[in-house]
Amino acid sequence: MAVQDRNTGWFLAQIKPNCATIANRNLRRQGFETFLPMEEETRQRSGKFVTTKRPLFPGYIFVAFDANRGHWRSVNSTYGITKLVSFGKDPAQVPHELVSELKQRCDESGALLPPRSLTPGDQVTVTKGPFANFVAEVENIAPDQRVWVLMDVMGGQTRVAVGADQLRVI
Repeated sequence: MAVQDRNTGWFLAQIKPNCATIANRNLRRQGFETFLPMEEETRQRSGKFVTTKRPLFPGYIFVAFDANRGHWRSVNSTYGITKLVSFGKDPAQVPHELVSELKQRCDESGALLPPRSLTPGDQVTVTKGPFANFVAEVENIAPDQRVWVLMDVMGGQTRVAVGADQLRVI
């Protein structure tokens, strides 16, 4: 199913807990085009930092289909899907521009790409490494794409160098 068809639109489906991969695979097997944007997340487990990919919108997946043909009924009955997001009896269509802009910010596999341009003063969240989930302010950007950020650590401001791929603009 191609999204270029003028009757085809993007819709949002709610996924059952921990079933994002299963739902995506089952929808694709049925011929639906899907979009599941992912982001890397670092957490501390058993004293080690572990980086994994998780959905950018936990619990939801974008699905493209022609609603006029009733294809949404087969989406609702797909293993791993709870239901399509609806207002009333029909599923609610997501603006095409929103999905296309999200796709531009992701690679082919749906992984969120680092921000293209950071400027000093930007508020960012560190997404990987020992400072994961820390909020920081961009201080300077070095020519080798290393970004110097200021963050509050133990009551004082600390200057830390991180890669641009480890930051997400707030």
